[in-house]
Amino acid sequence: MKKNPLGRTGISVTELCLGTMTFGTQTTSDEAHAQIDMALDRGINFVDTAEMYPVNPVAKETIGRTEEIVGDWIAASGRRSDMILATKHSGEGMRFVRDGAPISSKTIRETLEGSLKRLKTDYVDLYQFHWPNRGSYMFRKNWAYDPSASGWDRTRIVENIEECLGALQDEVQRGTIRAFGLSNESAWGTTQWIEAAARVGGPRVASLQNEYSLMCRMADTDVAEMCVHEDVGLLPFSPLACGYLTGKYSGGAVPDGSRMSLSPQMGGRRNDRAMEIADKYVALAGAHGVDPIHMALAWSARRPFVASSIFGATTLAQLDHALGAADIVLSDELMAALDDLHRANPMPY
Repeated sequence: MKKNPLGRTGISVTELCLGTMTFGTQTTSDEAHAQIDMALDRGINFVDTAEMYPVNPVAKETIGRTEEIVGDWIAASGRRSDMILATKHSGEGMRFVRDGAPISSKTIRETLEGSLKRLKTDYVDLYQFHWPNRGSYMFRKNWAYDPSASGWDRTRIVENIEECLGALQDEVQRGTIRAFGLSNESAWGTTQWIEAAARVGGPRVASLQNEYSLMCRMADTDVAEMCVHEDVGLLPFSPLACGYLTGKYSGGAVPDGSRMSLSPQMGGRRNDRAMEIADKYVALAGAHGVDPIHMALAWSARRPFVASSIFGATTLAQLDHALGAADIVLSDELMAALDDLHRANPMPY
């Protein structure tokens, strides 16, 4: 499988990354372990998790369960060196951990130590901040997010960045993290971290994990330019657009067990416009003789500013199917048609 550099770290990651957010809720431990085996055996070297996983729902009782499942696999398999392992420190407001405290120099070591214990390893290859303390435009908050109302003015933001970089550098020197990344961040926020690292020291941002798909192309402007010129690899999450691009919702269908079939508390939400636009992408894939899942994953993974595209699967069969994206070549004609479809239907959900 093709590999790309992870920023300026010297680490190379495969263009596809196994996401784990369903491990422990929708995906059992045994199934999760089989998924990791299959992903690595098929060429993937990159696995992404987080202290708050699993999701759907996020619950106090399950915080850290996904890391434990990954850690059990590491302990049983002895294959820690076969994977580039990423995890995340939750940001301000996650009430189930640290009573919702913001990320700071005081929380980093304690949080990292918890992850290392659950993961049964003594280092993390990529340690990410899950979302900025000040808030984020992600998860459709771009419609209403007001930076001036966050309570984090520029001085406070920069001071927090500098103190966190000091704590992160301590972990680099201890050997507990190899590289540092951000998630759900903006272009401006990422450049503040880069400039602060140059100014005061600490690990330089290697990656930015944001939502990015054919149906959510917010990163195509300032984030893309920042990634290219600053050597920050974008790590798209939800490249299948919450399942819309799989084709399983075609014609308004809502299969049992799908995210859309879940209660509102579990993240289920019907969006008829998104279903309508997703049908257009599925039809376009069919017209070009390409599986829609393969089309969506290959497109997201091969954008010029992307290091690795993160996808997940509930079942082993779904993972087996999705991995076929690595062998797909998208024609120039299909790429142009995808751009035309996006121009006519931007941000449908």
